[in-house]
Amino acid sequence: MRTIGIDLGTTFSLVASIEEGRPRVLADQGERLLPSVVGFSSQGELLVGAPARNQYVLEPEATVKSIKRKMGTEERVTLQGREFRPQEISAYILRELKQRAERALGEPVERAVITVPAYFTDAARQATRDAGEIAGFEAARIINEPTAAALAYGLDREDDQKVAVYDLGGGTFDVSIVELSQGVVEVRASHGNTQLGGDDFDQLLVDHLAEKFRAQHGIDLREDRRARARLTRAAEQAKIALSDAPYTRVTDEYIARKILVPLHLDVEVSRTEFENLIRPLVRSTLESVDRALQDAGLRPKELSKVLLVGGSTRIPLVRQMLAAHLGSEPSAEVHPDEAVALGAAIQAAIIDGEPIEAILVDVAPHSLGIETVHLVLDHLLPDRFALLIPRNSTVPCSKADSFYTLTPEQDAVRIRVHQGDEPVNLTQPASRRVPVRGHFAGPTGAEPRDRRALRLRHQRHRPGLGARSPVRSQRRDRGHGVPGVAERRGKGAGDGESRWARPAAGPPGRRAAPAGRAAHDAPRGSGSERGRGRSPLPGRRPRASAPRWRHRAVSRPARRAGGPHLPTRAVTR
Repeated sequence: MRTIGIDLGTTFSLVASIEEGRPRVLADQGERLLPSVVGFSSQGELLVGAPARNQYVLEPEATVKSIKRKMGTEERVTLQGREFRPQEISAYILRELKQRAERALGEPVERAVITVPAYFTDAARQATRDAGEIAGFEAARIINEPTAAALAYGLDREDDQKVAVYDLGGGTFDVSIVELSQGVVEVRASHGNTQLGGDDFDQLLVDHLAEKFRAQHGIDLREDRRARARLTRAAEQAKIALSDAPYTRVTDEYIARKILVPLHLDVEVSRTEFENLIRPLVRSTLESVDRALQDAGLRPKELSKVLLVGGSTRIPLVRQMLAAHLGSEPSAEVHPDEAVALGAAIQAAIIDGEPIEAILVDVAPHSLGIETVHLVLDHLLPDRFALLIPRNSTVPCSKADSFYTLTPEQDAVRIRVHQGDEPVNLTQPASRRVPVRGHFAGPTGAEPRDRRALRLRHQRHRPGLGARSPVRSQRRDRGHGVPGVAERRGKGAGDGESRWARPAAGPPGRRAAPAGRAAHDAPRGSGSERGRGRSPLPGRRPRASAPRWRHRAVSRPARRAGGPHLPTRAVTR
């Protein structure tokens, strides 16, 4: 059964497949791009794509667009009185693409390679995988969009090149430094912003037009949902027009009413005005380019080519600023709208065993570490970030480090895995929480008051392989040497399999064990298990509500000094 490639975009989505050894986008009635818009008509009919986009102007409250920017969050959207998670809305788009592929290929499709922004978090990647499953897909692989574009560009190229993939789409921005060498596509570094794209350019133009209209008529069009939706559509059309002309006129009749008098929008906008609005945002993308080059250890003049991907790269200012910054003219050899989908189709064909000579080597775009407590001058500093795997590490990779418990009698920890580079965990998202319980023995001859050692190992596999994610804590009771295992199994979190383990008790390292919160406050589940009535620990029967742990991981002296209020996480000297 054939595997297809899908570019699940913020504003448009595409599906592609390999035909006669070459990737091609699958069209439906001549339309290659599917608007990433979902809505319900007044009769309750589901609308996906162009019908939903057309309805957005008249019924914005019954239509959702740019849902990709909410992937991986707990935010809900309401349509027809029902709440939907972002992955459920994305699933409607994926299902439409699935049906389009089945009509074009004339056979059932059940597997897909789905692309995501390189700077997506683990939570957003897992939400994308969930959306595929809801739509009826087996997500064979989740790959990064710039990587997919580089794969499409590097197909059948024999020469060695170092390429910067500049991907500026409707809602996200990524840049990846990629090395191409005899069929090997190796990502050296990535950086980006998942909340920057053409939608932000549209919003700046919307604000500009709204202010001019208010100065003329005393009415703010942004306060009315329909007027704002119409203004957004007009701004998007003006943005596109300004890519080819120095001026454009933005008109929309009967957009508002004042004392029963209809008011019309009629404003002329110059390219210079528009460029002055978006220049700070474009400049911020250049900072990401510099960061990626620095992480890759390259200078701009060492790049063979700068590859443009994404519809927003058609804006002349983007090309001009990028060319001036890097000293070379960027290229759009592969169609900016289709490059990502074509690369996904190539990866899908490789999975299917097609004779395509291409090897993909990717990196982890975010640093990974755990939440700890630092001990400085006998004071505890909570919510500190202990780095284990630096960003842009080639995957698969593995890293281990030693920690120790905060209190001598502590027998349970909750490991909080975080992504990011900030020293304080509160500023970056927790990708997963792992409860581990057991007797953490100290070294031979250790006093009872000594803290217990815990050795953690994190393994990251290639992105989106869908592997299971066991979390293990192996302990050895002192004097017995009998290992015990606490294990939780759940779906991989998009960036591949992760494993945390302490193989055996050993001398305390320079860091103390990540104790999480007090053991009795451990979550009832984590990751894919939460909300399914499964116990966070093995050996317990699944219940509708798993019991909380009763043991407090706080020593008796600590209780007398303030007890449960003392943070019981990890300590680093």
